[in-house]
Amino acid sequence: MYRFLLTPRWWGINVFVLLAIPFCIFMGSWQLSRFEGRVHDSRAATQQAASDQHETARPLDSMLPVDKATSGRRVTASGHYGTQLLVPGRRLDGRNGFYVLTLLRTGSGKALPVVRGWLPGTADAAKAPAPPSGGVTVTGALQASETPGDNGVSAQGGLPAGQTSAISSASLVNLVPYKLYDAWVTLDKADSGMKAVPATAPDGTGLDLKAFQNLGYTGEWFVFAGFVVFMWFRLVRREAEAARDAALGLVPEEDTPEPVAAG
Repeated sequence: MYRFLLTPRWWGINVFVLLAIPFCIFMGSWQLSRFEGRVHDSRAATQQAASDQHETARPLDSMLPVDKATSGRRVTASGHYGTQLLVPGRRLDGRNGFYVLTLLRTGSGKALPVVRGWLPGTADAAKAPAPPSGGVTVTGALQASETPGDNGVSAQGGLPAGQTSAISSASLVNLVPYKLYDAWVTLDKADSGMKAVPATAPDGTGLDLKAFQNLGYTGEWFVFAGFVVFMWFRLVRREAEAARDAALGLVPEEDTPEPVAAG
């Protein structure tokens, strides 16, 4: 009854099924491993952030460049405050507000963007406290330069003078007359009248939309593998039933035209 499985047509179907099932399982397993990796990175980043709050701050230059291992670590730097900018459209504790960003001119000849704190409401230079004068030493969490359009960072252009949408050397290079570090720091304790801005986890370590997309793709690949098996069994069953009916003579005869009577 199943001799039809050896026909050239069914050889093609069988080969396709034998290749498709392991491929779907491999792809589903790979997507699952991506999701599990993101879960692990998220847990590690959370644990790292908790431990970073209590570790001894290290010199800024020893922690550069910023990567997953150094993002969020406590660093210290000394210098003199210079240009001050505002970063509008930043939320904290469920409220809209803005960051107060001040450039710290260090002895290395480069300036370090320092988020001195957050204030509620519309960005207004009159609300932002002036930076301390003279030499200062800052301590805070090291952060990687932001990318406009990612992780909620605005890509808005045409902002008023004295404002920037993203904290990155690429965005600031045309706004300040200094060479810049490709990093920034958010202070452990905000300056007077402002709230401290918590450090964020490095890119690719949070359970964001991409992580759950990996989980969704995992389900899709495994479902497709099951669908391939289901369709193969269904085709085999239909073909076997047709072969059995033919063997029993149950296949309906084709309609033949009735003879035309002679006139």
